[in-house]
Amino acid sequence: MIKYETLKAKLLADNDTRKEYEACALEYEVAYALILARQEANMTQEEVAKKMNTTQSVIARLEGGKHFPSLQTIFDVISNILEFLL
Repeated sequence: MIKYETLKAKLLADNDTRKEYEACALEYEVAYALILARQEANMTQEEVAKKMNTTQSVIARLEGGKHFPSLQTIFDVISNILEFLL
């Protein structure tokens, strides 16, 4: 499996791709942070969703980086994940 950092570097070598990425960088970085936190807690999207009383598809959309969640939603996700890390 290709690592995120390797794929990111390969894709960003293209100038047009880099410009688009930079325009959406904050959204992508938030999504990546949510994925890393969930993985660190050894949780599935389904497990996080159940803790938040939502569906797996909502968590998938948050992690997809195409929709920027509110700060409250980010806080809720991280709070529920941190319970498993502490």
